[in-house]
Amino acid sequence: MKNIVVIGGGPGGYPAALKAAALGAKVTLVEKNKVGGVCLNCGCIPSKSLLDAAHRFHTVKTISSLCTEQAPAAAQALFELRDWKKIQARQQAATRKLTQGISFLLKKAGVDVLAGEASFKDEKTVLVKMADGSEQTLQCDGIILASGSEAFFPPPFDQIKDKIYDNSTIFDMPALPQTLTIVGGGVIGCEFADLMSALGVAVNVVEMQPRLLPLEDENAARALTQALSKRGVTLYTGISATQVREANGLFTLTLSDGREVTSQAVLAAIGRTVDLSALHMENIGVEWTRKGVRVNPETLQLKDHIYAVGDVNGLFQLAHAATRQGEVAASNLCGVPAVYHNERVPRAIYTSPEVASVGLTRAQAEEKGFTVKSHKSFLLANGRAVAQEQTDGYYELLSDAQTGKLLGAVLVGANATELVHTVSVALAAQMTVQDFKEIIFAHPTFAESLGEACAK
Repeated sequence: MKNIVVIGGGPGGYPAALKAAALGAKVTLVEKNKVGGVCLNCGCIPSKSLLDAAHRFHTVKTISSLCTEQAPAAAQALFELRDWKKIQARQQAATRKLTQGISFLLKKAGVDVLAGEASFKDEKTVLVKMADGSEQTLQCDGIILASGSEAFFPPPFDQIKDKIYDNSTIFDMPALPQTLTIVGGGVIGCEFADLMSALGVAVNVVEMQPRLLPLEDENAARALTQALSKRGVTLYTGISATQVREANGLFTLTLSDGREVTSQAVLAAIGRTVDLSALHMENIGVEWTRKGVRVNPETLQLKDHIYAVGDVNGLFQLAHAATRQGEVAASNLCGVPAVYHNERVPRAIYTSPEVASVGLTRAQAEEKGFTVKSHKSFLLANGRAVAQEQTDGYYELLSDAQTGKLLGAVLVGANATELVHTVSVALAAQMTVQDFKEIIFAHPTFAESLGEACAK
């Protein structure tokens, strides 16, 4: 029986522990904070609860078109009764329930969970500093490093990081501010701009790149930009913040073009950084940077019998990518060969409209030498979308013009984050556009637009 230590109990660590235990290993999981990591406790799950609440209030405000003439006033009155504390309590209850579920699964699988901070003594020895100050030394046959990442605060925000919010601490906001400035127009920044504006907060977004979602498809980014602008979000793109000062309960950002933006609160959504200093990586002869460590991208092997999964390896900062990596690493460490496919990881943005993608983007495909063919279907022509007044957006498939093989997809609009998995399966099966065209989709559904795109 192999003796394995997993460092970190987030979306990469706990699935790795469960997989290793299922393969017959004796597993010890070390977590210094809460099992579930950032994603479950102060990230993916809490933000989706808040987004759902925000979208429900948006529905309340827009339902008046189906009601009597007294409806707008009634809808506005109900919106004014929104209770941030109750919204938070709902989010906390969901987090608590899921955390308890993970703890139950780990206990049932026989995983020994230690609450403490781990560090490397050597390649087969992990030292754990417990909460009470005592230490435990763990001898093992293999190690899976899943220590995650933390919010990044570059200048000038590093000087006031204790006074502003990041994507983890914003859930503890005592009350909704009247105004909020979000620095960073990536996935996190756009999701919080969407939910906060839907809850009545006046939102500014400052993004130093020329557009929002700089790592996503340009057309998808344009669609979301238009939607956020239409809802009153003020966008500053191609501009950076050079200075920030606090006075009288307000934060004022000086932008690179000389303009100033003032708000009651600031959210830094500028990215994530890795800090492995407490792990003493030098004791295992591994160098690291703020982007993490380098691993074999298919096996997740760091060196010998040590593997690294999740944000710490820099391959893909997404919870579901970390989960798959953890399972692959555990399998390989237990002698059951497995391969991780980074290009098959779907990407999902839970804004309104939703944005989802999988596989290669057009730019990535062209860089690899493919002649890209686009197959696009607009939701304006989709029966269910028209019936439900959810016609904003499109579903686009990308294929190799020479072979017809599917290369990727970009979905913008209702149900995009769910339907993207249909394309994920097609990519895993190496289907062509013609193969995909043979799928029969139920009518009327949003999914029909995926099939219709094949004919374009």
